[in-house]
Amino acid sequence: MEFVHHTLHLIEPYIIAYGAMALFVIIYLESFGVPMPGESAVIAASVLATRGDLSIAHVMVAVFVGAVLGDSTGYLIGRYGGRTILERFGPRVGLTAQRLAQMQALFRAKGPFIVATARFVAILRQLNGVVAGTLAMPWLHFVAANAIGAALWTAVWTLGPYFFTDWFMARR
Repeated sequence: MEFVHHTLHLIEPYIIAYGAMALFVIIYLESFGVPMPGESAVIAASVLATRGDLSIAHVMVAVFVGAVLGDSTGYLIGRYGGRTILERFGPRVGLTAQRLAQMQALFRAKGPFIVATARFVAILRQLNGVVAGTLAMPWLHFVAANAIGAALWTAVWTLGPYFFTDWFMARR
């Protein structure tokens, strides 16, 4: 719980000053690859909502929209530049043409599942859209899976802390 308190103190001034818009920016940037404290910010904002400093509805909308738009931006980055970068620099990190083909086949077969669930795994969450775009996942499949994953992730990380903060604090 010390981590939650520390994060709350770091983010609280920004959330109080800028409201859910600050949360939207953090989640948007994190969702297309910028290293940001996304989950920590969502948890902190949910705790602030329990205190009445924010509306939980505003927190949920900011997180969901930031996540969907951020991943979509990452998809566009990957779609229009990712393949060139992978082909140029991939061999330096062991990404051969054969491995790239295997990744593409995996995304063809399980892309929507990967996109929807990757949001729950750090690092994958940040690279999700870029990888899907680079591997030319069909746009409509990506958008649907992205929205489903973002909705589930938003619900878990906003409503969980919102409803269970008192329980965790009582156990301390």
